[in-house]
Amino acid sequence: MACGELSNRGRGGFHYPVAMTEAVIETKEPPLIGWRMLALFYDLWPAVAIWMATAALFTVLHDNRPLAAFSIGQISLWLVCWLLTGVYAVLSWRRGGQTLGMRPWRLRVADRDGAPATVRFLVLRYLVGTVSLLLAGAGFWWAWADRERLTWHDRCSGTRLRRLPRRAA
Repeated sequence: MACGELSNRGRGGFHYPVAMTEAVIETKEPPLIGWRMLALFYDLWPAVAIWMATAALFTVLHDNRPLAAFSIGQISLWLVCWLLTGVYAVLSWRRGGQTLGMRPWRLRVADRDGAPATVRFLVLRYLVGTVSLLLAGAGFWWAWADRERLTWHDRCSGTRLRRLPRRAA
């Protein structure tokens, strides 16, 4: 199989872009909430770096003075940080199905059939995930009650998060 081709492992299984040296063993079960939380915690650090760079730029553009609380400048900063974090997530998911925080835990986002999800569905995933986090993570905790262990953003966007098996040595 050539690098970048899709491996199709049959009914209900997921298929992913495969490097020439990798073998994919299908995973049908969604990851436990703990794996999702670990990936989210790891993804906090690239997000913080993005936020710090954005805040530094806003400060420079504001004559090196701090932004007043709840001013148009500060609200704009929050919005730009949220948008840039979304760009990071969507581009990462689209490019390889994973953000930096998902890689150590072998998590990957795909559509229901295992193919790479479209940008439209990934943006919807980010939007619903944001609402979920704003509601104290309710959409994440929902996975404990859901029969298929899906979060709100999995359900609403038609995407699935799967834990990949370890690579054979």
